[in-house]
Amino acid sequence: MNPKRSASAALNSRPTSLRSFVTAFAAVMSLVVLAVEGRAQGKAKPTYQYESGDIRVSIPTADEPRVKTFGAGSLKRAAKYLEDGAVSWVREKSCVNCHTTGTYLAERSAWTKQFGQPSAEVHADFVGSVPKQVVQLKETEGGGHRHYPDTFYSVWRSLGLAEWDKHRSAQTTEPTERSLRDLFEHQSANGSFVSHGEVEIPHITTDFELTLQAARAITAAPGWLAGLKDEALLARVAKLKGWLRTAPPKNDFDRVLKLQLAHYLPELVSQPEQDAALTLLSSLQHADGGWSTRDFSPVDGWHFEMSPAVLNLIKNLPDAAKPESDAYMTAFATVLLRQSKVPVADVRIQRSLAWLRREQRESGRWWMHSLYRGNYHYITYMATVQALKAFDLCGELSVVSTD
Repeated sequence: MNPKRSASAALNSRPTSLRSFVTAFAAVMSLVVLAVEGRAQGKAKPTYQYESGDIRVSIPTADEPRVKTFGAGSLKRAAKYLEDGAVSWVREKSCVNCHTTGTYLAERSAWTKQFGQPSAEVHADFVGSVPKQVVQLKETEGGGHRHYPDTFYSVWRSLGLAEWDKHRSAQTTEPTERSLRDLFEHQSANGSFVSHGEVEIPHITTDFELTLQAARAITAAPGWLAGLKDEALLARVAKLKGWLRTAPPKNDFDRVLKLQLAHYLPELVSQPEQDAALTLLSSLQHADGGWSTRDFSPVDGWHFEMSPAVLNLIKNLPDAAKPESDAYMTAFATVLLRQSKVPVADVRIQRSLAWLRREQRESGRWWMHSLYRGNYHYITYMATVQALKAFDLCGELSVVSTD
């Protein structure tokens, strides 16, 4: 017997008044669903990028005025923006991510001398997210790609904790060591860390980019790699290095990331590879001194799965045909040049620093339009982190003092 047909027959045998009631009720519920969907689709734009208690950070916009005077004061405002964003995220969301808390903890502790102590609250949130017990994970499959769940969470958590230990305690603490062991439970059989999920340029993109962050984590943790005795972990580290050494680049972003790999694990990148990456990076500098993130990959080449929403957003940006310089890539290119030992006096760096000085906004941040959803523009946060790192590597944060 067909259960659905039986139920329908039973309903049709009911009195007309009952059938009318059911029909009317179904119509009302359909209208409710449509109304809810309509509100979701027409959802008002958010008022704040970050909001928690007294913290209220407005949504970044292209028309925010640029700083009148770049210097110690504007750099301190940038640091406050980073602090407010990370603390707000921890209080309201309490999750590790790559666009706010991950980038904050990966970099902020290096600037203690200039901006004071980094947030213990953010660090505690990361520590609290480390599994109490490291267990073997089950690989899953989605969209034809095999991966481990929550890999990028584990990578960014481990990186943030490792960098905190590097600058704060000078030794790898137990939570960081546990996080690194959990990190390798997310490693794929070929040695990589698979970046799975909806793309969030620039961090949830290629497997090479995510695996490079994992490599940075194990090199940042004080003494961890040099003192590693566990044979199983040593084998996993060897697989990671082998994959990074031989993985074919997905796009030009992967190619220039070889420069950062050479900085953290120089034995993995040959001199000809470094020279080629540096030449490529230099060739993509714009006449105004900046770089554009979108110059480093075709629109659909950032990830093995690109949602229609992300593709449409990028393709419909006003400068889609000829992308303008942006804050993230200009700052990151400067970081790559300095990590490649290019002197600060080099014209490429001087031009990029001039661009960054011109483009800082009154709030302290560096505006950039999202390449993900176009609502909160979290890439502005990432760009601001990279801008401060660029100025730090060029010796320009020395103008800032906590005194």
